[in-house]
Amino acid sequence: MTAAEVTRHVLDKQELFILDVRNETDFNDWKVEGESIDIVNIPYFDLLEGVDSALERIPEGKKVLVVCAKEGSSKFVAEQLIEAGRTNVSYLEGGMKSWSEYLEPVKIGDLRNGGSLYQFVRIGKGCLSYMVIADGEAAVIDAVRMTEVFEQFAASQGAVIKHALDTHLHADHISGGRKLAEKTGATYWLPPKDATEVAFSYEKLEEGRDIAVGGTTIRIHPVYSPGHTIGSTSFVVDDQYLLTGDILFVASIGRPDLAGLAEDWVGDLRETLYDRYKGLNQDLVVLPAHFGKVSELGEGGRVQARLSDLYRNNPGLNIGDEEAFRRTVTENLPPQPNAYQEIRQTNMGKISPNEEEQREMEIGPNRCAVHDH
Repeated sequence: MTAAEVTRHVLDKQELFILDVRNETDFNDWKVEGESIDIVNIPYFDLLEGVDSALERIPEGKKVLVVCAKEGSSKFVAEQLIEAGRTNVSYLEGGMKSWSEYLEPVKIGDLRNGGSLYQFVRIGKGCLSYMVIADGEAAVIDAVRMTEVFEQFAASQGAVIKHALDTHLHADHISGGRKLAEKTGATYWLPPKDATEVAFSYEKLEEGRDIAVGGTTIRIHPVYSPGHTIGSTSFVVDDQYLLTGDILFVASIGRPDLAGLAEDWVGDLRETLYDRYKGLNQDLVVLPAHFGKVSELGEGGRVQARLSDLYRNNPGLNIGDEEAFRRTVTENLPPQPNAYQEIRQTNMGKISPNEEEQREMEIGPNRCAVHDH
C-alpha cells in the first residue's frame, strides 16, 4: 500500500488496522494516525520466531497494514501473516520514510479575480505548503524539499512557477524554496531578519513589497509577524486568506525557542498574536504552515480556520495575563524537532547534506507548536 493510499484512508476515514513493527521508542515518538485507524506496536524482533503470538492482537476480517521504518521488516511480517492464514494484509511501500515525504494537494478555494489557492498536506510530518495560481503563473509558499511535487502540479495546471517564498527560516524541515527557485528560474524570497547568516542571494520579503501572481494581480501582501523567529512574515492573499507560517496554528501557537532566543522573542510573539493580527480582517481564513494533530484536518484534509473563530477557540490566543503567556511559551514545551540545529544550518546554506542525510534529519513530527505535547 502506498503512502498516497494510506492518506486516502485517513482523509476518507476508512477503517484500517496497522501493525507497526518499529521499536517502541520510535513508535511512541511518531506514528500513522487517523480517526478510523487502529494501531498496535509489536517490535519486529519480537516476531522473528513467528507471528503466532501476535495473531490474537490482530483482528480478523479487517484490512491490515504492516508498517516499519524503511519497508523490509514490514514486508517480511506481512508475508508471515499471510502464511498464518490472514487475508487482506499489506505493507507500507517505502515504510515510514515514504509516509514522512508524501504530499497531498488539496484545493482551498478560488480567488476573486480568477485563479486558485492550493494547500499541500504533508500528512506524515504535519507540514503545509501552498501554491497560488493565476493566469499561468504560480507562487509556492513554504515549499518542502520534495520540489518535484510542486513542479508537476504547476505543470498539470498549465502554470509556470515564478516565485518561491518562505515565511521564515525553518527549523523543523528542510526548505525546498531555494532549490525550487533554482530549478524553475523563480525568484526566492526570504525575510531579511532571518537571513543575516545565509550563504546565498535572495529577494527581501518585507512589508510594502507586494508580490503579484498573474495578470489578474492576485497580490500577496507580506505582514511582518515576528515571534517564532525574528523575521517571521505572514501573507494576506487576495484579501481572503492569512498564511501565518509557524506563528499561529489551528489548535495552538508557534514556539519561540528554536533559535535559542525564547526569552527575547516572547514579547514579539505576543504582540503579533494579540495586537497585529487583531488589526486584520477577522473574516480572513487562517492557513498555517503546520498542523500538530490529525484532528486539525478538516473536510477533504484541509487545515484552515477563520481568524475570528481562533480568537474564540485557540488556547494560545486566550491567555490574558502577560506573565502567564510568557510561562506558557517558554516552559514545559514539547521536545524540539529532530536535528533542528542541522536543519537550520542547511536552510542557511551552511551545510549541504545528501538526500539520505536530509531524509534522516527530518524523521519524526514537526513540533513547532506550543501545545503539541
